[in-house]
Amino acid sequence: MIITKEFTYVPAENEAEKASNSYLMSLIAVIAGLPLPIVNLFATLFFYMSNRKGTYFVRWHCTQALVSQFSLLLINSYAFWWTVSILFASEEISNYYIAYIFTVFLFNLAEFIATIYTAINTRKGIHVEWWFYGGLTNLICKP
Repeated sequence: MIITKEFTYVPAENEAEKASNSYLMSLIAVIAGLPLPIVNLFATLFFYMSNRKGTYFVRWHCTQALVSQFSLLLINSYAFWWTVSILFASEEISNYYIAYIFTVFLFNLAEFIATIYTAINTRKGIHVEWWFYGGLTNLICKP
């Protein structure tokens, strides 16, 4: 799921810190706006916009963090609105709902662990690519 690679150059200390902060931004946003899934996307988008003119290492990791938040937004939004419809409408809790919430929980847990791992290693200057998101980021972010 996670691939560590060496960049052709060793990023400076401030580059590694900014790249690592792009992942930490999404974790902080989870804590701040837990019930609303869009808060993570906005926080990561804001950090991306403020660093889009930075070095390639920083831009690449800001882009990967942003791309990962889009899929998380879709999955969590569907779970959020399904839960709201159960709480405030006449829908009942079904096996499909329980299975979906369990899947969402596992996906969020995996993303949380991967984000912490990536933030730690990126802070050390190690380039970390996520499966699927790394390939997408390579297509979006050019040197």
